[in-house]
Amino acid sequence: MATASLRALLAGSIDYAGLFPPASLALDPAGENYAAYVQTAEAWMLGAFVLPIAKLGEVSTLLPPFDVQNRMRVAALGPKAESASEFVTALRSTVDAIRDFNARHGATASVTQIEMPLPGEAGASITQTAEAFESLRAPVFFETPADDAERTIALLAAHRLATDSNLFGFKLRTGGVIASAFPSSVQIARALVAAKQHRVPIKFTAGLHHPVRQFHSSVQTKMHGFLNVLGAGVLAAEHDWDVQQTARMLEDENTEAFVFTEDTFGWDRFKITTQRVLEHRKLVTSLGSCSFDEPREDLRALNLL
Repeated sequence: MATASLRALLAGSIDYAGLFPPASLALDPAGENYAAYVQTAEAWMLGAFVLPIAKLGEVSTLLPPFDVQNRMRVAALGPKAESASEFVTALRSTVDAIRDFNARHGATASVTQIEMPLPGEAGASITQTAEAFESLRAPVFFETPADDAERTIALLAAHRLATDSNLFGFKLRTGGVIASAFPSSVQIARALVAAKQHRVPIKFTAGLHHPVRQFHSSVQTKMHGFLNVLGAGVLAAEHDWDVQQTARMLEDENTEAFVFTEDTFGWDRFKITTQRVLEHRKLVTSLGSCSFDEPREDLRALNLL
């Protein structure tokens, strides 16, 4: 059975992205998987079903297994735009599609978060998004390349302060199907520290199938671990870590260094109480994974589940 501190760190943390590589499932089997996962003993770890905006209209056939108690929570993924003008066009269609989806299926399914890749002109795009999404009241996570994370997080913080809005967060891509898609530990650490300093929520996507950092032959590089990333996020916030200290935890491959009890989560000489983990999870929110099975299997192998 999972300890209270592990449950606090991983509650609702895994957004299921079975439609995306390397799983690349069709909509029906991916939806069936999500419906099955909602009924498992580890459903407490499950977040939203990641779904491109273009597929929102195809979801009706997936909904019979869901009800008021077990709803389909959707993370709606907006299309990528190369310019500000394309972004505005995508924004309008995204808002219309989400509003229609919620109106049709609100009893059993709804969009609970929105993810939008940002074009280069991030400042103007953020302002336009705020105006468009105001009525939807769902958190919006903006994705930019890792090298632009700190600047984008600062822009989001400025917007949150100016508008007294807490809806906007940052999304960082942490991997992919090739080695070059994986940012360095320092790049992830910079994003985590910036999010901590500016109090901007951050979520992650791709490459986080395994609990602890390890080399994986399928991508010929080291994949980041979700215990490393989420754990570094909450510990950095609790102990006011700098980039170097945060990166050290991200690079730790020793599974025994991660210690979970009912009362605390510990790594190396640092500890944080279960209650404080819950508090900091408001900033370090979730990760997208094309598998919900691999993370659970690995946690069982570590005797954490």
